[in-house]
Amino acid sequence: MSSMAFSSSSQFFSSFIPRTILLVSVVALLLSSQPHALKSPFSPLDLLPLLPRQVSWPVLNYLNNAADLLPTFVGAVTSPDNSIQWQGACFYKNTAWIEFHNKSGSEFGGGTLHIKASDAHSWTCMDLYIFATPYRITWDYYFLSREHTLEIEEWEGKEEFEYVKRAGVSIFLLQAGVLKTLQALIDVLPLFATSDWGEQSNIKFLENHMGATFEERHHPWTTTVDVDDIHSGDFLALSKIRGPWGAFETLQKWVTGSYAGHSAVFLRDSEGELWVAESGRGTGVEDDIIDILPWDKWWDYTLNNDSSNPHVAFLPLHPDLRAKFNETAAWEYVRSMVGKPYGYHNLIFSWIDTTHGNYPPPLDAHLVASVMTIWTRVRPTLAANLWNEALNIRLGTKGLDLPEILVEVEKQGSSFGELLAIPEQDDWVYADGKSASCVAFILEMYKEAGLFGPLASSIQVTEFTIKDAYSLNFYENNSSRLPKWCHGRDDVKLPYCQILGKYRMDLQGYNSIDLYKHMNEKCPSLPTEYFRPKNC
Repeated sequence: MSSMAFSSSSQFFSSFIPRTILLVSVVALLLSSQPHALKSPFSPLDLLPLLPRQVSWPVLNYLNNAADLLPTFVGAVTSPDNSIQWQGACFYKNTAWIEFHNKSGSEFGGGTLHIKASDAHSWTCMDLYIFATPYRITWDYYFLSREHTLEIEEWEGKEEFEYVKRAGVSIFLLQAGVLKTLQALIDVLPLFATSDWGEQSNIKFLENHMGATFEERHHPWTTTVDVDDIHSGDFLALSKIRGPWGAFETLQKWVTGSYAGHSAVFLRDSEGELWVAESGRGTGVEDDIIDILPWDKWWDYTLNNDSSNPHVAFLPLHPDLRAKFNETAAWEYVRSMVGKPYGYHNLIFSWIDTTHGNYPPPLDAHLVASVMTIWTRVRPTLAANLWNEALNIRLGTKGLDLPEILVEVEKQGSSFGELLAIPEQDDWVYADGKSASCVAFILEMYKEAGLFGPLASSIQVTEFTIKDAYSLNFYENNSSRLPKWCHGRDDVKLPYCQILGKYRMDLQGYNSIDLYKHMNEKCPSLPTEYFRPKNC
């Protein structure tokens, strides 16, 4: 397509989409305002897929986003006497209850989940639901205004039977409806693509859901680094915006408020050679390890072989902290960790500090539990590594699988949300050793090197996100002491050195928070403000 054709097409859609949405809205308003009509015969949005693709897709893209994939927890049903009510995306009045029976003749029988749906907003809409216990996940959709049933022929033994009687079957609504959910799926899949399409999808997601900005820098996007200006302990903040790692980092940034998604650290050996140490070298979570590479090799890979389009910022330590940095102790710690698996055991727990303040809507602890249940069935070994052992430690149990954990937490009079919010402890040892994510690995090294001083024993660095790390008041605060090559040809002078990347890395909150006891153990992180109370 020629640039002129593309420009004409862009102008057409930029003027056409708002007019189309206005037309759809007017039609919907006229239909819904008929004095004798109880509901519209159709919803214009329900019929968009019947329109030509060049018309329907731009409208859907304008209206929807990837967050529409997330279902909303509407409640849990435990008995016929404990019904719940809610408003659906299609049916505005819904009631659910469950009755127990023994049609199977088994020891614990089964149950029938009843959902009465009424007051649909149109004749063409439907509601999609997910139903979950720790032992099963199923789904259904409802198109008609009537009472619907979902049969569970037989409970998975005494454990599920008792769990449902006590905590119920959880019901999740795909709040966006059928079409918006399908469109959201179309929106989220490109996040994983190693292409310009994938890059722009990640950028759009972060702009829409995080309030991030992406200002393009002047060429060249790479800085010529003089290694003589780099010292042990200097921090590297990375941001990847393409491919699987880019997608993972995008979601991580969204829930934590971090403007970087990975981190590494410099070390010099006794002969003056420069190295980069990091947790997360490999091709995926299952085989990523803690490793240390010569700077030249690390930099060459980042420049020429990393398909995720990494952006890299160099954060020099403050001279006062550099003087305190115990290089010998740092090397001892790093050598003790090299080859160990990436810190997947505590990956999610640095994000979740509270029962409600870390989940962007419609995320909540119920949905996290259901996602874990689904993932446990799809990838049981990986799922067990990601959370089972960490949850067992928090519960004071050993060897329980996820369903047993969910049952046990109820027995102990707690909730899954409270369990997730229990702070990780740096001295916890897992089956494969101590667990350290990319940022926990660096900060634990800082502790060993003496940078946390007398507060070291009262701060758990496994509770830190990447934003928490670059917000520490640890780094150079005098721009005149930054290396001469720091900003390259960029006309915007950041308080740190961005050495790679097309877009400017805006590390909000950089170098602003002093250490304190129990730091970052109870901090909320809700987008887009990401408000952080003092000393949380």
